Amino acid sequence: MLSDRVTVVVPTYNERENLPHLTAAVLLHGFRMLIVDDSSPDGTGEVADELAASTPGVAVIHRARKEGLGPAYGAGFDRALSQATEVVVQMDCDFSHNPTDIPRLLQAVEEGADLALGSRYVPGGDTPDWTTGRRLLSRGGNVYARLLLGLRVRDATGGFRAWRADALRRMPYLRAEASGYGFQVEMAMVAQDLGLAIKEVPIVFRDRTLGHSKMGSDIVVEAMRLVTKWGFERRFTRQRSQI
Repeated sequence: MLSDRVTVVVPTYNERENLPHLTAAVLLHGFRMLIVDDSSPDGTGEVADELAASTPGVAVIHRARKEGLGPAYGAGFDRALSQATEVVVQMDCDFSHNPTDIPRLLQAVEEGADLALGSRYVPGGDTPDWTTGRRLLSRGGNVYARLLLGLRVRDATGGFRAWRADALRRMPYLRAEASGYGFQVEMAMVAQDLGLAIKEVPIVFRDRTLGHSKMGSDIVVEAMRLVTKWGFERRFTRQRSQI
């Protein structure tokens, strides 16, 4: 797989401190980078434009307003798939996902995975900076999603992923119900339903050192509400199909 056939999609909102460093780290591997900025008031979009103007392999999508992670990824996926891309990588801008792990995700795709999922909850994965309470909340959310949705992946909420382009084209990402981090669960659920080959790759997830987290209570509530809704819909559909 040629490195220039890999597009790394990075949504941004108020990430002007992290963006130049992440861009340099991604380009070090020869990958293309697509920044999707939701009109960040801190000037992230202007920084992205400067990077795109001065650096081959960097492109920017400017969105009119902040609409959430899911729609941002949808716009980025559409642009990436319109180009000669073999693999689309999605990751955060705050270095919680280590760019040096991208080749490990790509190796899993080369070995046959349609979706390589960076996982905190398989052997070798870790969240060393988290408090006990945060670990319990995240693990509990993943257990809840697995039980209700019948998921086989252990880290359905993880956002560090590599998609084979042909597989991603089968995903209804533009019609996703979730706009926040529930988008990750929804895409994992649909990928499994479509029979895509999914492999979890252990990663160490670190807390950001620059900027501020975008995770709020509204995002958590949306994810839990939708997981519950999907779970009951799937259970009801199975029951109806057995009648």
